[in-house]
Amino acid sequence: MSHRTPGTDTWELALRSKQLWEELATEVDGQGGGGAREKLGWMRTGSLLVGRSSEELGTLDERTKALSQAGIHAEFLSASSLHALEPALSVGKDGGAMFLPQDCQIDAFQAVSLIEKTNNSYSSEGRYREFYNDPAMSLIRSDVTGKVEAVQTSRNILYGRKAFVIASGAWTRSLLHSFVEPALTLDIPVKPRKGHLLVLEKFDKVKLNHALMEVGYVDHQITKSNSTHIASESSEDELGALSVSMTATLDTKGNLVLGSSREFKGFSREVDRSVVQCIWERAGEFFPAMKNVSFDIDQNTQIRIGHRPYMPDGKPVIDFIPNLSNILIATGHEGSGLTLALGTAEMVTDMILGNPGKVSYSPFSIKRRFSGNFGK
Repeated sequence: MSHRTPGTDTWELALRSKQLWEELATEVDGQGGGGAREKLGWMRTGSLLVGRSSEELGTLDERTKALSQAGIHAEFLSASSLHALEPALSVGKDGGAMFLPQDCQIDAFQAVSLIEKTNNSYSSEGRYREFYNDPAMSLIRSDVTGKVEAVQTSRNILYGRKAFVIASGAWTRSLLHSFVEPALTLDIPVKPRKGHLLVLEKFDKVKLNHALMEVGYVDHQITKSNSTHIASESSEDELGALSVSMTATLDTKGNLVLGSSREFKGFSREVDRSVVQCIWERAGEFFPAMKNVSFDIDQNTQIRIGHRPYMPDGKPVIDFIPNLSNILIATGHEGSGLTLALGTAEMVTDMILGNPGKVSYSPFSIKRRFSGNFGK
């Protein structure tokens, strides 16, 4: 929760999602077999949001007070107090941090693997099936009612009774263009924001006790526009500028995970060695021991590349498509997809079943956020 701001549209969804992850971790712990740490990569490490200047220290102090008032356990740390918690970290005499001891971390690959395994346990009951490498091509609508009845894929027709959920991340915009009739002209401006992560396997030169990120990471989450109407293009997209902010975590296997970069490069999946070098050098500004290490990108490293589904107003879209009452979209979470996943899943389920939401649906609706003619 360290880079989230109380009172924003995604605040309540983040709180609810964190609660659901904690409940899932408790449930997995009760099943044995290594528990949540082994099956989810779950650790209650706490998190540190760090700054190195007096200006950043002022920002951290304000955020600490705001989170505390919102009921989050947050502590402001001076440079000396921070050094006692993270000896390998250097922020200078003017630096400090905000410490959230209740924050947790999780491994995305392990979490997805566990959820997939659990889902597959329902296959024998006819309640779950997976289709890989079978892309969706179009929607099939009833000739009588006009309601969507199925999805045509390259090899199958998949029927749905209650609803269809489009949760295709950065690809949602192009998928909708192929699904939705031109008369509706619905344009949800989600687009790919490419990111690199550097994973150093069994790295023992830096010892971390908590998850870390610099104050600059918060700027990734702040919308540039206060308008309720979102333009289809942003000035940031046109500039295509690279942004790198230091993030560092140590996973359950002892791997040091460093990030993170953000840039608009379309759907390119190529490793940009210069970006990886920037991530390494940025981390070295916070961890002096790394400057004495020879960095070889091809040795004992993993480079993870992904496309965050970016929305110009900084919040996801979770709503039914107007005039297509059984087609629901869930996308645009950008760098918060893992954090907000369970809260989003719960919201989607409640919307489909007509249940009252645990969190307000309205901030994530389509209405009044996008251009488009939805018909009458």
